[in-house]
Amino acid sequence: MTQERKRGFEVITSYQDKAIQLPQRATHHAAGYDLEAAETIVKQWIHAKPTQKEPAEDPQRLLKPTLVPTGLKVYMQEDEYLQIVNRSSNPLKRFLQVPNGVGVIDADYYNNPSNEGHVYVQLSNFGLFDQTIQKGERIAQAIFLPFLKADGDHGGQAAREGGFGSSGHHQQ
Repeated sequence: MTQERKRGFEVITSYQDKAIQLPQRATHHAAGYDLEAAETIVKQWIHAKPTQKEPAEDPQRLLKPTLVPTGLKVYMQEDEYLQIVNRSSNPLKRFLQVPNGVGVIDADYYNNPSNEGHVYVQLSNFGLFDQTIQKGERIAQAIFLPFLKADGDHGGQAAREGGFGSSGHHQQ
């Protein structure tokens, strides 16, 4: 008799050969699973010099977060979501923050057609120096949580098509 899969992490296809570690909880009573960077990334200081791709006249470039790949996708029950939160040491020691406060990964993000459900962590650097995030470095925590629905809720009519902001398309 096989046990039904309820929730967990898998390595996405394009990262299968990159030695990605599945998230673990650090202690027996920890709520969050530690997410690691799947690649080495340099997060520039917000006032860093412009690059050729980002001209100096673009003021939004100064505050734009960096998407750090995890190489993971996540599966869960339809009445659950994965909450991505900052590690407590990131702001204090590294001047890194999750700019939206909390990331939300919906159950229908798993295996979506645009990116296989690849989970990224958004990070902003509010410090005075560039920060290098090494491959395998813990960058955030992931917590599985249930959610409640309002009376009469029947859910959205659209199917998920992509990643960031893809569930927010509404007709006006």
